[in-house]
This record gives sequence, structure tokens and C-alpha cells, in this order.
Amino acid sequence: MAHPEIAPPQATYDIEVETLIIGAGAAGMIAALRAHEAGQDVLLIEADPLPSGSTALSAGLIPAAGTALQQKAGIADDPALFAADIQHKAHNENEQTLVDVLAQNAAPVIDWLTDTHGLPFSVVTDFDYPGHSRRRMHGLPTRSGAELVDALRHRIEDLGIPLICERRAVTLYSDGTRVDGIQVLRPDGAFETIKAGRLILACNGFGGNRAMVTQHMPEIDGGLWFGHDGNNGDAVSWGEKLGAATRHLGAYQGHGNVAHPHGILITWAVITEGGFQVNRDGLRFWNEAQGYSEAARAVLEQPDGFAWAVFDARIANIAQQFADFKLAQRQGAVVQADTLDALDEKCGFEQGSLGRIIAAIPRDGTDAFGRRWTGQHLTAPFCAVKVTGALFHTQGGLDIDPVSARVRMLSGGLFDNLYATGGAAVGVSGASDSGYLSGNGLLAASVLGAIAGKG
Repeated sequence: MAHPEIAPPQATYDIEVETLIIGAGAAGMIAALRAHEAGQDVLLIEADPLPSGSTALSAGLIPAAGTALQQKAGIADDPALFAADIQHKAHNENEQTLVDVLAQNAAPVIDWLTDTHGLPFSVVTDFDYPGHSRRRMHGLPTRSGAELVDALRHRIEDLGIPLICERRAVTLYSDGTRVDGIQVLRPDGAFETIKAGRLILACNGFGGNRAMVTQHMPEIDGGLWFGHDGNNGDAVSWGEKLGAATRHLGAYQGHGNVAHPHGILITWAVITEGGFQVNRDGLRFWNEAQGYSEAARAVLEQPDGFAWAVFDARIANIAQQFADFKLAQRQGAVVQADTLDALDEKCGFEQGSLGRIIAAIPRDGTDAFGRRWTGQHLTAPFCAVKVTGALFHTQGGLDIDPVSARVRMLSGGLFDNLYATGGAAVGVSGASDSGYLSGNGLLAASVLGAIAGKG
């Protein structure tokens, strides 16, 4: 694949639009909806045959504080509490203004998508996500990112917003402070040029670019790449060539609960509701309450780079609201047994391993790993899934002005008409993997998409 290039502005272009958006994931489509609503002439381009991006590989959950849906469910929440949760998880490594902007605007974006565009969001009310002090995850009925992508695409189509797929942006035309347009590659190998009054980069992170992963986050280099293959770092490469500032390129969202070798995401609810992880030798090895992003490294450091997530049928019933978990069950990734000894045998553990682990977990107290328990003991029948660690998507990217989503220049100031959102922009997960709070990716994608789109 050709490297993303920068070239001087062209004398003429094949197409001219007011607002051009590269990338039709959640960030790009939300930006398109907002730009269309503001009366702009919008064109959305996508490299894939259909919109998908990182969004389609996620659970499609967006955290938001103070939504109408929360109020209806009797959940008291507010942006200040949400912002504090984000910063606490990220060790206060985020720019506070960016955190505040995301926390304050998430609820209006969810309400707008629900009321104006008819997306059937609901709040996840039957379990808690690590680090969130309130139940604020909003998702569509199947709790699937693919459903979110499809719902947004249908709205784009209903409103007649131009969306052209199989157009890969390969060159940005710029004079240094302003982007004049782009060149795209068509499926037939020909090129087209598009002049743009505003350019919104909603295209990708760089988790699929092995060289960039090795450079910026070597500790996850050996992990399974579970993201979208379009995350090849084009946005960051363009930005760096233009003299854009970047931030937190070592930040990423990992996940230590991907069914192996099936490659299916197992919701972290199987852990938060009372499950735990054990390694090949039938031993617990860490405090799972730290979060699923950190779990990727923890699991990969175990013998043979895998672990088992152990839970019970009660927890499995909760997890079945996620389409991925039901798929894992259908494919035989979830093993079940009526006794712990029988589950030991199915997982290849020494007899008595799981019984000793459960006996060491306090009914109400803190265990030897520092995990706090409040009565979530497992009961028969018991379940387990063999899992490994994976890299889902990067959380660092182009540095932006939080109020406008315009890209910052290394020399100071902002580019005149270049915006970034989604995987292209820095998120609010601090400088590494441990700062990722559940839903941070779609939080930034949705809010910054709305901000960039409005212009």
C-alpha cells in the first residue's frame, strides 16, 4: 500500500465540497450528520466496501453522564463525576479541557442521536464497568458496534448525505497551514481529486501498522491485532508531515479477554460480576479489577500467552446480551461443567486448582492480589473460556483543540481547516494502556465527531 503523501495545492480538482470527511466509522458518520444539520455541503468517503472501522469491532457502547435515558432509569449522574472518573483511570495524564469537553457533551450527543435520529439507545443497567462510578454505558439492543455502524449508515442514506465507499485517500494537498484537498484511489486504479473547504480526518489509528506499534508501544507488539486493518496510521503520518502536534502515541486499548483461538471478544462482565482469570497452570496471577485493557499485557505475560476466564452460568446469562458472547457459545469457546473438579479437567488444570482459588476469595474483603470482593462467589454450573491478549486500537493521535477539534501545529496555533476525530485524534486514556476507561474510544469518536462536524 502506498504511503500517505503531502503535495502542494492543485490548480484544478475533479470535485469540490464544503466539508470532506475521511472515514465512515462512528466518528465520521456522526460528523457528517452534524455537518449536514448545519447546512453544509458534505461528502463522506470510506476506503472499505461498506462503513465499518473500529466501531464495528466494538460493543458499540458510548458512556455519557446525565442523559435522558439515565434519568428515566433512575441513575443520578453528572459530567463532573464522569470527568473525575476519566482522569482517575488515566492518572491525571489527560488534558483537563479535553476531558471536560467530552464529559459535558456526551449526554447531548446521545440525546441528539436518540431524539433526532431515532437510534434506539438504552443504558446497560445490569452490571458495572470498571472505573465508572455510575451506570452510564449507552448501547443499541444487540450491544454490537456493527449495529451502531449500520444504524448511522441508514441515517446517512435516509438524509441523502453523499457517502462514497472504496475511495482510499492517498495524498493531502496543503500549503502548510491549510489543507486544500485530497487525492483518492478508486477501485479501478484511477485517481480522483477533491477540493475541500474543511477536511475532517476520521479515518484511523495505527494499531494495524506493525512498525508504528513497535516504535510507540513495544509491550503489546506480540499481542493479537484485533482492530480494523484500515488502522494503518495514515492520519498520524499526514499530520507529522504537515507539522502537526501529536500526543500520547504510546496509549492504547488492549483487551485480555479474547477467546482463543476463536478470536471472539468475551465481555469483561464475566469478570466484573465475580469471575477471575487463571493461567495455564491453574493459578490466578493478577488483580482483574484493574480493567480489561491492562489485562492484555497481564495475560500475554503468562506461560504460552493465554489464560482462562472462569465464571458461572448466572454470569453467562448476563453476558448473553452481547452478540459476541452468544457467538462464542455457538462456536464452542465457552466450556461448562457441573463441578469445579470437572472444569479443572476440561481446562487441563491439576485437580483441586479452581476449588483452592475460590476458597481463597473472601466473601467480603480484599484478596491477596488487592481485588475487592463483595459476595460475588461462583456457584454451579461453572464456565470457562480460553483467552489471550489483544491490541484493539490506539488512543494517541493528532493533538487537537478540544473546543473545535481542529488540529494543533507543532509551531503553535491551529491549522485553518484541518480537524481530527476518532482514531486520528488523541483520546483521553492517558499515556499508556492502564488509562483506558471502558468506552473511551467511542466517547471521543462521537463527541469530537459532533464538534468537528458542526465546524
